[in-house]
Amino acid sequence: MESVLVTGANRGLGLEMVRQYGEDGNWRVYACCRRPGEAEALRRFAATFCDRVSVHRLDVADAGQIRALAAEMSGQSIDILINNAGTYGPSGERFGEADPEVWLHVLRVNTVGPALMAFSFAGSVGRSSRRVMATVSSRMGSLSDNTSGGRYAYRSSKAAANMVMKSLAVDLAERGIVCVALNPGWVRTDMGGPQAPLGPEQSVRGMRSVLAALRPKDSGRWFNHDGAEIPW
Repeated sequence: MESVLVTGANRGLGLEMVRQYGEDGNWRVYACCRRPGEAEALRRFAATFCDRVSVHRLDVADAGQIRALAAEMSGQSIDILINNAGTYGPSGERFGEADPEVWLHVLRVNTVGPALMAFSFAGSVGRSSRRVMATVSSRMGSLSDNTSGGRYAYRSSKAAANMVMKSLAVDLAERGIVCVALNPGWVRTDMGGPQAPLGPEQSVRGMRSVLAALRPKDSGRWFNHDGAEIPW
């Protein structure tokens, strides 16, 4: 049985990832979120599939929690590590409106979090058969696709997260670990809003297909949920 660790697993895309991998029957799922006691839907699902889904407390903005969970799971191998936890920051942020402290928090969650996860779990991923690390990014982090401006905190955090994955692809190549960024599309979640054209089920199915098809030559690339490569 292969294994997958998902951060930000209490709702939206993260919860759907846990559901799909858990129902697949061939995966051991480590579902991580900040407040497991409040994650009712996740806890109900984990109780149904308790033989292969477990819930773990993890705030990716807390380096100590990341190290503690990695130490707790040091004997496990992780085939796919999915950095899904993220924050959008202030809504409607435009030129001159950025709050420095909020901006730093967005960077800590969206950029530093995935880097620290990679640093701490590289051993567990490297021992697995698939050896994949993925970070859920956004087209809003694409330099070439930015034609509307604004959203400084979120855009910069995702652009920086993309660079983190690019550097990890170089640094972890000798260990055979494939590192990629994923774009889920505009999805109907709390973050994406009700007007988004994609449902979580379709987005996650697509990303799972991308992850399943990854090869060493794909490391350091950025893929859309439909498998198309996205320009940085």
